[in-house]
Amino acid sequence: MSAKKILFLVGDFAEDYEVIVPFQALTMVGHVVHAVCPGRKAGEKIKTAIHDFEGDQTYTEKPGRNFVLNVSFVEANANSYDALMIAGGRAPEYLRLDNRLIGIVRSFAAKNNPIAAICHAAQILAAADAIRGRRVSAYAACAPEVRLAGGEYVETPPDGAIRDGNLVTGLAGPPTISGAVPRSARHTRLTIAARGL
Repeated sequence: MSAKKILFLVGDFAEDYEVIVPFQALTMVGHVVHAVCPGRKAGEKIKTAIHDFEGDQTYTEKPGRNFVLNVSFVEANANSYDALMIAGGRAPEYLRLDNRLIGIVRSFAAKNNPIAAICHAAQILAAADAIRGRRVSAYAACAPEVRLAGGEYVETPPDGAIRDGNLVTGLAGPPTISGAVPRSARHTRLTIAARGL
């Protein structure tokens, strides 16, 4: 498989493992991964978060690592990339409000280019109207948004991911994140290979 260019959408308080692991895994297998965040330039950092279930009704949040962006968001052009990866965590809550980011996601979807989204990243796909009629896995709290956007929410095992055409989505989730993210990264690689890009 030849090296592909992958655009990676991240933001402050994205889930640490959903940023670090796919970035490293996809780079390790030979792809060029450009991590971008609206309003940020190459060399600037985003703060990641670590979410965990500790007996409360929802997850807790702790500081993660600082992750250095390697491309400025203003330079990101969907036409220059073979695939799109979107990190989850809390970042999608506000990233989906960025019109340019939504336009980028819509461009990938319209061209049927590979898109991999994990956990809360389904919120961005829903905002971009990119999941209508599609099967989507995500963090369970995103199920209503998936359904409202016309998608079919599919519950997967914590280490699972599903593929529906060009779209690969996974649950991830704090307690099993070390298993789900590498699997999603592997599915991203397989999706790219399957598309013959």
